[in-house]
Amino acid sequence: MRSKFTFTTIILFCCNILLKAQQVTYPGKELPADTAKIFAKGILSDGLSNRDFTISPSGDEIFFTLQGQKFSSSTILYMHKENGKWSAPEVAPFSGMYRDLEATFTTDGKTIFFSSDRPTSEQDSTNDFDIWKVIKTNNSWDAPEHLGSIVNSDKDEFYPSLTKNGDLYFTVEAEYGKGKEDIVMCTYKNSMYEKPVSLPEAINSAGYEFNAFVDPDGKYILFTGYGRKDDMGRGDLYISRKDSNGNWLPAEHLPKGINSADLDYCPFISWDKKILFFTSNRSAKELSLHGKQDYATLKTLLGSTGNGLDDIYWIKLDLNK
Repeated sequence: MRSKFTFTTIILFCCNILLKAQQVTYPGKELPADTAKIFAKGILSDGLSNRDFTISPSGDEIFFTLQGQKFSSSTILYMHKENGKWSAPEVAPFSGMYRDLEATFTTDGKTIFFSSDRPTSEQDSTNDFDIWKVIKTNNSWDAPEHLGSIVNSDKDEFYPSLTKNGDLYFTVEAEYGKGKEDIVMCTYKNSMYEKPVSLPEAINSAGYEFNAFVDPDGKYILFTGYGRKDDMGRGDLYISRKDSNGNWLPAEHLPKGINSADLDYCPFISWDKKILFFTSNRSAKELSLHGKQDYATLKTLLGSTGNGLDDIYWIKLDLNK
């Protein structure tokens, strides 16, 4: 009887996790569509420079970055869901003192990796950006931990992303790279990170590749490439998949309706692999219309989403196929 009870309990627990994953709700009343739309307009997207969205595997915590003009400030904000309702954005407990950005969860939801220019010690005056992590203990975030000199260097490290086995992908301008900025990977082995390796030419080029999101199962990677032949403007989103032998296939431009003539970057795929979130500084059509507009209208448009600052977008993109 005890073994039967235990087995039934495990089944119910797993079903509960699956049910929660299917019931993820997002701020706002709109749902993603087949065309890219600004996400949570007036709630998360508000006319300021908001970028690099992520949500916890359980679907009850959202993190994103609010930046000042010319990178004068960069603060990680978060929202949490309680009793089915999302809170207003507030500064993340581990952010606000330095320039922090690009938070991402581990697949168990217990750790966040992010980039920061905070000093590693009282003697550190380099001010470069490194990868840090912060662990959640008893529903509170601990003090951030530096990932050390194997991962980090005297260059800037940005946009961490992880597979479920712990392999870490990020962006760096490194001597061992293939171009001006490369996407690199550190294998996680025996509870330690190995030295970063630049991804192959199927992904990296002599130009700029940056801000990659890797599938938790390691089957595909989304990233921004700039200066490619099919680039629509200031940087577009691309995808590369692995073949049956585990090799990366040549990257492809994401489908029509996602990229624009402006910068499109910071991809994130929902945990059910059906929604793409990304950041873009594209302008609303109203701002590019010819013809005279009065001051009140201009002030409203320039203080709203779609004003040319970073906004977070979402669109249906089923990567389960």
